[in-house]
Amino acid sequence: MYYLYENQDTLQSPYEAFLFDTTAEVFPIKPHWHYFVEMLYIIEGTAFIEVNQQECYASEGDLILFHAGDIHAIYSASGRHLRYMVLKFDCNRLSVSSNYTPRLSAILQYARKSGQVSSSFPAARLKDLRVRSRFETCIWEASHKNYGYDVRIHAEISSLLIEIIRLWQEDGLSMQELFTVRTETEATIHNITEYIDRYANETLKVKDLADMCHMSYSHFAKCFKEMYGRSCKDYLELIKIEKGEELLLFTDSSLSQISQELGFSDCSHFIRTFRKWKNATPGQFRQKQRGQ
Repeated sequence: MYYLYENQDTLQSPYEAFLFDTTAEVFPIKPHWHYFVEMLYIIEGTAFIEVNQQECYASEGDLILFHAGDIHAIYSASGRHLRYMVLKFDCNRLSVSSNYTPRLSAILQYARKSGQVSSSFPAARLKDLRVRSRFETCIWEASHKNYGYDVRIHAEISSLLIEIIRLWQEDGLSMQELFTVRTETEATIHNITEYIDRYANETLKVKDLADMCHMSYSHFAKCFKEMYGRSCKDYLELIKIEKGEELLLFTDSSLSQISQELGFSDCSHFIRTFRKWKNATPGQFRQKQRGQ
């Protein structure tokens, strides 16, 4: 069987949220895998799902989580109409406030490797967790992109993952090992991404970031890609473009002003880089989002 790698759209945006209707989309979803995490919430019908050569069914009100790297496929169990909501996200972009709490991405990786927990949640276990409303909020925010939409989506996904982790703990998953073996390298690189986000408008070089982490260039580059699924150079570009997207959406600043604010060498460099990530020029993106 041929398994297809799906290029992650989260390189352009850390979150995707949408409603999938089998009568209007290409279906079934054939076996594939990707670097981002995906969650499905079934609204109508019964889905037959394959995950890493294991099979399960999901009906109305059920939730399915696909970890990064899971080979999965989705079919209709009866060949009938199927509707479900989808959340896709880069778990490495979800942060927690405490330095003593393992990152959500680390917990998900640990849970996946442990083999102790299920990633299928029946409707009865989700009672009172507002799962449907969380999905609906994310879909609305992703489609309207009003100010702060990414913060709202981030909050809803983080809250939903916390509820899932607590369900896993009820099933016997112990995270004591995660609290005791959090590596210095992981903590250091996690801190450097916060630095990148804070100083994204400056000219940051990968070598300088490696020096700040007291790591060789090659070791830093390898560790960074293992943790975030992309090179540090790409990550730097992505952060700049995401900030540029916000400036295009929520200010009337010219392209020249935005390129200067983001630390690009000139406006042409900003336009080329933006097109690389968004498949559109900054001007085209602004016109489309403003309905012009």
